[in-house]
Amino acid sequence: MKELTEIVTQMAGKRILVIGDMIADIYLEGRIARISREAPVLVLEYERERVVAGGAANVVNNAATLGGAPIAVGLVGDDRGGEGLKAILRENGAQVEALLTEPGRPTIAKTRIVAGGRETVSQQIVRVDRDSRAPLVPETETALEAKVTEVLSEIDGLILSDYGGGVLTDGLRRRVIDGCRRAGVATMVDSRYAIRQFTGVDYVKQNDTELAAAVGRTLSTEAELRLAGRELLDRIGGKGVLVTRGAKGMTLFEAEGKVTDIPVPDKSEVYDVSGAGDTSVAAFMLALAAGASPVEAARIANVAAGIAVRKLGTATVSAAELCDVLGKQEGKTDEGYPG
Repeated sequence: MKELTEIVTQMAGKRILVIGDMIADIYLEGRIARISREAPVLVLEYERERVVAGGAANVVNNAATLGGAPIAVGLVGDDRGGEGLKAILRENGAQVEALLTEPGRPTIAKTRIVAGGRETVSQQIVRVDRDSRAPLVPETETALEAKVTEVLSEIDGLILSDYGGGVLTDGLRRRVIDGCRRAGVATMVDSRYAIRQFTGVDYVKQNDTELAAAVGRTLSTEAELRLAGRELLDRIGGKGVLVTRGAKGMTLFEAEGKVTDIPVPDKSEVYDVSGAGDTSVAAFMLALAAGASPVEAARIANVAAGIAVRKLGTATVSAAELCDVLGKQEGKTDEGYPG
């Protein structure tokens, strides 16, 4: 078996196409100045505004910082959120030419108003979401499919990142998955609400709550979780289901019946789980593209996610950080990775 650090170095330059809902996480930060005379609300003195890549854009961003050469396919608006996303992704080396705009459709944005005082910790006080409920126009759907088709023979893997924003329509999803199967391109999906509709995809990522929703019942025991993981894998007809389980790590279900539990290496410092699932998806697919087995890819993804949760907010993980942590673990026995 290859050392996991060797696999990470071989992830460099792998071309992963990410198609899905590109989200701008906008943080508007201010300092509490006083109570308004107009209403019993806080008045904030503006300090700064920053845009962070969220949703499918966070998958792209992590694939870039982990050493890959990702291609982003999706929609952004002709607005500050869209320009901010493209700038972030371009800075990290991702290709953004296939981020399209549709007239009248804004960038999906989640604006968090963050406030603090001189002697208080800053905290989020309200979130304002902006998106479009209108279905894609046929021309946009055709253009997105064309962007995927253009590079299908050149990519090492494809990730479908579905946050319910409407980009992955029934027709587009089906045609993209079928095209990848014909071309021999590995696929993985992370869908928050509609995972059962992604039949034919190779690998599925779900957290334990999403898995419970997918099978329509609570999962209170290990036996129930194992039954649910197998049920979802059989329904999708793929090669594997990766279930992220918070402090319990991950469980990988493979088509031939193998189930592997992968515990969290270090539970001592968990600050923020925002975006950790995106990190794990990017790491898993890059590792597969580098020649890792599904279990090796899951172990790498588990460590990458563990690094991400030690950072505040939606964060990325670099290849150097990942190699550093893996390097400290290598040489140990497999006691930390029971099969």
